[in-house]
Amino acid sequence: MRLLAILLAPGLALAAPDEALLGKAENYPACTQRRETGCLVGFWSAMDRFGPSHRVAKATAARPLKRAAVEPDLGLDAFLAKNRNTGLLVMQGDTVLAERYQYKRKPNDRFASASMAKTVLAMLVGIALADKKIASLDDRAERYVPELKGHPYGETSLRHLLTMSSGVKFDEEGGEARGDSSILISHTVQRRGPGGAASVAAFKERQRKAGEKFHYSSAESEVLGLVLLNAVGQTLADYLSAKIWQPMGAESDATWLIDHGGNEIGYCCLNATLRDYARFGALLASYGALDGKQIIPEAWVKAATTASSPHLKVGTATKFNGYGYQTWVIHATEPRFAAFGARGQAIFIDAGRKIVVVHTAVHDEKRDAAARREQFALWNDVLAKLPNN
Repeated sequence: MRLLAILLAPGLALAAPDEALLGKAENYPACTQRRETGCLVGFWSAMDRFGPSHRVAKATAARPLKRAAVEPDLGLDAFLAKNRNTGLLVMQGDTVLAERYQYKRKPNDRFASASMAKTVLAMLVGIALADKKIASLDDRAERYVPELKGHPYGETSLRHLLTMSSGVKFDEEGGEARGDSSILISHTVQRRGPGGAASVAAFKERQRKAGEKFHYSSAESEVLGLVLLNAVGQTLADYLSAKIWQPMGAESDATWLIDHGGNEIGYCCLNATLRDYARFGALLASYGALDGKQIIPEAWVKAATTASSPHLKVGTATKFNGYGYQTWVIHATEPRFAAFGARGQAIFIDAGRKIVVVHTAVHDEKRDAAARREQFALWNDVLAKLPNN
């Protein structure tokens, strides 16, 4: 009987997909060949070992998370059996309903955010606006980054950068290996250039008027990061720590990778634990409030998680989703939104029901779209199975 109970225990580590391919025999090495399959697990949960970063200091006393006495049946085993998740956490309110890890990952591992960092960046922009460090969203980027004066990005308003609507040509579809994305990665993550404004200098063709069309572009987030850095006059890591990480009660330090010039990389490269990503998601689910204190302005979170113009609406920005301020809008009428990152990183949020689902993963690039659909299917199952309270 005891053996049966152990076998049926929620959260039991069962065989994960592609274990051998992902380096199980070598204990999932943290190696630098980031695109080689056998390095993915180690690299994406130890990215800050391979390049310089700034520390995002944790809270002096972590805010404890409540735990469900019994894990509800949410179909997680079936999902994990066919998806390369390194971590998966489901929370409602301030209660963790389920927390799972695969490939020998642990709660204290820091998982790479990829583009989930864009949503973190957006929340810091809102705080800086409230702090009067940024005067207006209608300011041009060149006001804060003089090196971009005369460049199309410098001539673009912060509002249009936040909504990926600059009109500047940028090929995100090439991914890590080719196209404009590879140039940006080379100049920032791989530190093959001086960093800063030089990292986006090559992207200087404006295809259309700003504010007309959504076009996902990591370069726009990179420019926003430089704007914020200069506006607040301190590292983004320190600003994040003081304004969000410590106030939300983060239990672990995070790290933020920097370019050759010492600037945090605005479009990506935060590294944090699964639980602290969940705390951040829960903070957004409460529109920036925690324990009666407004950490992020409520009006900002609502604006950031809403499609504010026709070209940003669900089904118009993309076939299925809409866009707010560096944040995906994933339902046309309900307050549901998300932070997404390459290779399966995700924070799904239902603000109405205070439900948060966090994924960290090591998807094959070629399977990213299919794997994202499976995440949405799980999300819909979770919403259907959890109570409305």
